Amino acid sequence: MLELTKETFEEEVLKAEGKVLVDFYGDGCVPCQALMPHVHELAEQYGDKIKFCALNTTKARRLAIAQKVLGLPVIAIYENGAQIASCVKEEATPEAVKAMVEANI
Repeated sequence: MLELTKETFEEEVLKAEGKVLVDFYGDGCVPCQALMPHVHELAEQYGDKIKFCALNTTKARRLAIAQKVLGLPVIAIYENGAQIASCVKEEATPEAVKAMVEANI
């Protein structure tokens, strides 16, 4: 799982070839912390098909807002620099994220 920063986001996600999953999380976000082990598990399972990354939005607020991340948690899949799928807030359950990943591999 690659930890992104506002400096590396464009290169690792927007300019990446293939599909990239980004786990947008925040320091004080309890649902984010609960979801994280499940996302890491998916990274182990599907890491050869999708690039898995995480971005701490506490350290990159403007970037998160530019990506239309207005609530947490958000798990998004990008392809060729465009967001093609996402699970947001209450929808971001382990089952929903797994289904989204499986639908995009």
